[in-house]
Amino acid sequence: MKAIRYHGPNLPLRLEDIPKPVPGPGEVLVKIGASGVCHTELHFLSGLLNLGVAPMTLGHEIAGSIESVGAGADKSLIGRRVLVYYYSGCGQCQHCLRGDENLCGNLRAENGFITDGGFAEYISVPARNAVPLPDNITDEMAAPIGCSVTTAVHATGLGEVRWGDFVLVYGVGAVGFGLTQLSRMAGATVIAAGRTEAKLRLAEELGAQYTINTARDNLPAKVRDITLGRGADVIFELVATTETMNNSIQSLAKRGRLVFIGYSQDSFIVHPILLVINEAKVTGSVGNTLGETYEAVRLVSEGKIKTVVDHSLKLEEFQEAIDSISAGKAVGRIVLRP
Repeated sequence: MKAIRYHGPNLPLRLEDIPKPVPGPGEVLVKIGASGVCHTELHFLSGLLNLGVAPMTLGHEIAGSIESVGAGADKSLIGRRVLVYYYSGCGQCQHCLRGDENLCGNLRAENGFITDGGFAEYISVPARNAVPLPDNITDEMAAPIGCSVTTAVHATGLGEVRWGDFVLVYGVGAVGFGLTQLSRMAGATVIAAGRTEAKLRLAEELGAQYTINTARDNLPAKVRDITLGRGADVIFELVATTETMNNSIQSLAKRGRLVFIGYSQDSFIVHPILLVINEAKVTGSVGNTLGETYEAVRLVSEGKIKTVVDHSLKLEEFQEAIDSISAGKAVGRIVLRP
């Protein structure tokens, strides 16, 4: 089959022919219909994210249909359309036993990170990781659910977004659009911030009451102005450069929650007194749980959350997707279709 292969940091991705996977016991073979291209792929290519596994097929936003099953898997699953949950935990640690596979320290698989992902024609995954898709969600719409919506669901919970909160989504893009919609659902006032007018306009369409163009506006001053001096109760940090992290701390309300989702080569440096006197909380958010994947599919199916797809490309046009994301031109996800 055709697959886009990662060979290590600072090396180009290559479209190659590799063996079609065979589902093992309890697994299903998914014929991939669409796979979203995430900013994470850029981190692999730059070396910022280097998990020491190569060659490997990237891609962790995966939708398709089950073509065959391995021994012990339910044959009635054949033909079912599914979204792939990309974590497979050890099943024995405290995190897995609590349902938090995203925190497992001994993962058996993590598609697109340490094991082959969805930039291919097929993928084999445990049957439990194949989350059913309703008919009203196309593969193209479904693929971004696998990260951009599920990541937002997980982060919103960690941010403890409540009615009446001011929420700053700092760095609107695919995940940011999900955070915007979920925060509005929770009854928060949403401030979307970024450098691209097209993304800010779309954030408004999805529910943001205020937008800040950080290319021309002083973000902390604008946030204080919008909130009448209070600051943002929750800040979702999707950029995490020295500039944006400093701006975030200056924009945080008393007892505010700063949630890191994005990351860069920069380090977060803050004087403890700023956290102490404001009783601020700082946390990170990684991935999502299987339960949150089911919840994300439900929210999209019921029309409560919209996935945002910029455009679709053929699998062999993958470099165009990488270049577009690198240049900041994509508004929402670019989806590859084998």
